Amino acid sequence: MKRRKNSFRHDSLQSQESIQVILKALTDGVAKGKITFSDEDDSITMKLEGLLNLRLTASQEDNRNRVNLRITWENSGRKAPKKKALSVSSKR
Repeated sequence: MKRRKNSFRHDSLQSQESIQVILKALTDGVAKGKITFSDEDDSITMKLEGLLNLRLTASQEDNRNRVNLRITWENSGRKAPKKKALSVSSKR
């Protein structure tokens, strides 16, 4: 039986402080193994299991800056790919 796809998307303009609050809630949810995303239109709850794949990309083009953070996992006992060291800094 094929499972149905549930998805959530939210786009908005936020301050640096509100982004910090959102990222803190995300890290708290990862620590607890459960994350709920919601807004006035929709919601989704995800349970984290096992090892998680992390993809982090950053780019600058002209005056546009972008950071993408993607965390994926499967709810099965799949073998994890090789881990690579990551460094993230807020130094100027």
